[in-house]
Amino acid sequence: MTTSWETVIGLEIHAQLATQSKIFSGASTAYGAEPNTQACAVDLGLPGVLPVLNEDAVRKAIMFGLAIDAEIAPCSVFARKNYFYPDLPKGYQISQMELPIVGNGHLDIDVGGETKRVGVTRAHLEEDAGKSLHENFHGLTGIDLNRAGTPLLEIVSEPDMRSAGEAVAYMRKLHELVRYLGICDGNMQEGSFRCDANVSVRPQGQKEFGTRVEIKNINSFKFVEKAINHEVERQIELIENGGTIVQETRLYDSVKDETRSMRSKEEANDYRYFPDPDLLPVVITEAFKAEVGVTLPELPEAKKLRFKSAYQLDNEAAAQLTSSRALADYFEAVVKQSGCEAKLCANWVNGDLAAALNKASLEITESPISAERLAGLLVRINDNTISGKIAKQVFEELWQTPSVTADAVIDAKGLRQITDTGAIEAVIDQIIADNSKQVGQYQSGNDKVFGFFVGQVMKAMQGKANPAEVNKMLVDKLKK
Repeated sequence: MTTSWETVIGLEIHAQLATQSKIFSGASTAYGAEPNTQACAVDLGLPGVLPVLNEDAVRKAIMFGLAIDAEIAPCSVFARKNYFYPDLPKGYQISQMELPIVGNGHLDIDVGGETKRVGVTRAHLEEDAGKSLHENFHGLTGIDLNRAGTPLLEIVSEPDMRSAGEAVAYMRKLHELVRYLGICDGNMQEGSFRCDANVSVRPQGQKEFGTRVEIKNINSFKFVEKAINHEVERQIELIENGGTIVQETRLYDSVKDETRSMRSKEEANDYRYFPDPDLLPVVITEAFKAEVGVTLPELPEAKKLRFKSAYQLDNEAAAQLTSSRALADYFEAVVKQSGCEAKLCANWVNGDLAAALNKASLEITESPISAERLAGLLVRINDNTISGKIAKQVFEELWQTPSVTADAVIDAKGLRQITDTGAIEAVIDQIIADNSKQVGQYQSGNDKVFGFFVGQVMKAMQGKANPAEVNKMLVDKLKK
């Protein structure tokens, strides 16, 4: 009998908090500086220095907790997590163990058109380690401590996900949320948002969890899905061949599309956690929590529901427009400045603009076409100055020339739509006269020929004729 297997997945997400300085020192967190130029005495772990907690990191952690409807600990404690590694000069990492700042919460994800709730066990503050560099050192390892002390929020989910697809949906939702809140820039290439995946399998129907394996430091949605799928296949094949899963930490090799063993999995007691004697407990009052609460922006789910209701958009369009706070703001600016129907604005933002941005690998914040300039284009579609087809030509000009307006392009290229019924009628009469065979076919019931006449009229008028007027006149003329 073939065993049916169930996958069990939990994710640990490390979100780098977007503070100006590090969590326990005044050193800068700016990305891209020369190695070891942004590491001060505190980050280096020099004797005699003391850590001072960054209040902004605490605020950002509380914002996250409130956004996922989580418990905010009235008192949380920093601990020392002891381990020895070249990029950790102190010999320990300051983290939170038994009393994290954020407790139980949840995040709802869309899976196959249905909503699934994923529990968040905890989110705790900690400092990042430095970075080991292996390239260009000819058999040696370089150490860059710029990242040491950068504030992280480690977000630990419940083992509630049952497929790689669900894991990616959860990770994307979390990525969207931290960017909405403005607590993390979410830049995965720079390591601002990275993931460890805990993966196990068990026979379908079994209540006990299987032995879990942790896959470390996955920094893209695509690789998370591939790494989990590969690990699931590896575990099932190993068990079915009589082997045993070992609890360990593995790395995902995206080139070979495989996971490989890194080290045996440590338990909490291996790190000899104890409260950091240099840091007082963090006490969060109800007043401080309320003060942070009023700074929360409209959250993605609430914004999506508002877009559906206020703008009469379907779920797919609303979800796409609210996938980032910047995109939602752009769309609303277009609606406000154009005064056009929201659906027209949504079609252009989700359609032509999104396609152009995707092709150029640009974010909405980097768009060559501002909301004001796109609004100007939509106004001219709406008042029949140009047709939808001509609008695409104007859009290309706006994309290529950042300073020009839609009106300037329309005037410079003579693209204004011809609405003069006399001019359109003259062209239609000539085309009907020149194509008696097709006229006969249409009048004999071949409706497909109608498209031929529309095409001929638009060609003769260089695409500038009002399409609605052309269609209306052709129907009247061809009936005779």
